[in-house]
Amino acid sequence: MFENLQDKLDRAFKVLKGQGNITEINVAETMKEIRKALLDADVNYKTAKTFTDQVKEKALGSNVLTSISPGQLLTKIMNDELAALMGGEATELDLKNNPTIILIAGLNGAGKTTFTGKLALHLKSKGKKPLMVAGDVYRPAAVDQLQVLGEQVGVPVYANKESKDPVAIALEGIAEGKRNNNNVIIVDTAGRLSIDEALMNEISEVKAQTKPHEILFVVDSMTGQDAVNTAKVFNDRLDFTGVVLTKLDGDTRGGAALSIKSVVDKPIKFIGTGEKMEALDVFYPDRMASRILGMGDVVSLVERAQQQFDEKEAAELQKKIRKNKFDFNDFYNQIQQIKKMGNMKDLMGMIPGVGKMMKNVDIDDDAFKGVESIIQSMTPYEKENPDVIQQSRRIRIAKGSGNKVEDVTKLLKQFEDMRKVMKQFSNPAAAAKMMRNMPKMPQR
Repeated sequence: MFENLQDKLDRAFKVLKGQGNITEINVAETMKEIRKALLDADVNYKTAKTFTDQVKEKALGSNVLTSISPGQLLTKIMNDELAALMGGEATELDLKNNPTIILIAGLNGAGKTTFTGKLALHLKSKGKKPLMVAGDVYRPAAVDQLQVLGEQVGVPVYANKESKDPVAIALEGIAEGKRNNNNVIIVDTAGRLSIDEALMNEISEVKAQTKPHEILFVVDSMTGQDAVNTAKVFNDRLDFTGVVLTKLDGDTRGGAALSIKSVVDKPIKFIGTGEKMEALDVFYPDRMASRILGMGDVVSLVERAQQQFDEKEAAELQKKIRKNKFDFNDFYNQIQQIKKMGNMKDLMGMIPGVGKMMKNVDIDDDAFKGVESIIQSMTPYEKENPDVIQQSRRIRIAKGSGNKVEDVTKLLKQFEDMRKVMKQFSNPAAAAKMMRNMPKMPQR
């Protein structure tokens, strides 16, 4: 996410590396590089110029403390200004109405229907009772797609395949939701081009008749500045309440995320970070600013982990670890929970410093596939008792999983080493002793 922009901003900051203080000359040179980096990322020109002017003004007005370098000071100013540029703080959905009606709009191919499913799952996880309404009457199989997504996330879908009237379908869906006590009704609509006057009039009529409490404009972040221009046209017609940026896990340059708030003055509320239904995040401008500057996003990483790991299960697992009873069933379950957290490279990028190290490393989302196949080829008894897996069993497991015997042996060794470390750290006294016995780093 934003790897190219990160690289170019890094190069811009190098102008100040080794400088004893901030001057008009070195700041002007740095701002020139930063503006160039933003324009290369497809950020709106006016937005890029205003942004760099503000950063320059604040940098020249700041005193560099002896404890920090000019580069560190500029990074801090950039972080604050980037967060402000993208909205300053997260903007939640307005869900106080019962039912809350949410209208989804956007261009063809932006990912509206997939987002509708993701949003339904997100709201369901928050204790809401959502209903999805299949209002796309033009795209072939759009209704079928939403129904499949509904089954996948366990959320009902209202559909009327006989009707070609999106306004009538939306109203029928809302009535259905009220009858079934659904407290959030999400109306998916057909993709449309901003230049198609008939379709723009149609969605304006859907808005007028359904009176939605939230209108979310879904935009493909990979379209860059075009996304911002389209958002402006749609906003003029619909006055939407928020923006959703999809496909942020792709090779996006970042222009849409950095420009859209300043151009249409509407907050980004959600970002799509992958194809999985769980790959939807509330947009936090401050966290995104940190990621753009290569400083990671530990808070979001912890939140994703908390969503997947149950406290009761964690307590039971800790007991098993203390008794050295952690087995391959537990290990397999942990892998499944990690996979639900999202794209592996995206997760690594949330760890400070790791994102830059991983930029040229291609991490396959099926990275666990080999391990999973080995575990699945074990018998229930072997999963519960890893110590019994000797050579003859390893040969059978390797054949059954399509791996080499060495791969099975390597996994067993790594698993045993992991069990030892987990057991030591589950005992506070043993963990403290380990830390005391660690070799001390030489003083500089």
